Amino acid sequence: MGKLPSVLLIGLRGSGKTTLGRELAQRLHRTFVDLDDETKAQLRCPTISQAWEKHGESGFRQAEVRALKRVLSKPGQVIALGGGTPTGPGAREAIERAQLNKTAYVIYLRAGAQTLRERLVGCDLADRPSLTGTDSIAEIDLVLARRDSLYRTLADEVIDVDGVDMRTTLRELVSLF
Repeated sequence: MGKLPSVLLIGLRGSGKTTLGRELAQRLHRTFVDLDDETKAQLRCPTISQAWEKHGESGFRQAEVRALKRVLSKPGQVIALGGGTPTGPGAREAIERAQLNKTAYVIYLRAGAQTLRERLVGCDLADRPSLTGTDSIAEIDLVLARRDSLYRTLADEVIDVDGVDMRTTLRELVSLF
């Protein structure tokens, strides 16, 4: 039997990647990796916002892709990608190569704009830089419209999280493995 593929969770901020990723890793007895944490460490910045300010979006995305390639080299993990990770230079190709090699299985946690707004409205968004120049809540519709087809294309599995609690979504994730 070959090595277990890593599980990559993709989706917009607020879709549950980190929360569900931690729980899924625990249930599957795997290591959990939050790619945002890996990217911050690589850039030696304590927050995403500071990394974004210091290195710009381009520098941040390049570091994020380097972190992605590094974590993909270790099999069997549960990895929560940043919402924009698949848009970084070379990220899509790295993910598709890992899928082709059967070392990655990609799950898109798809949430509609209203669900994302409801989840993010009470959160501290200080460490979530604006992607469009507006605030993090106002930009949700635009960012979802830009990324949904990319996420769907990359996904081996799409799980709709609208109107579904985390416990139910976690059960659905665990059932895949």
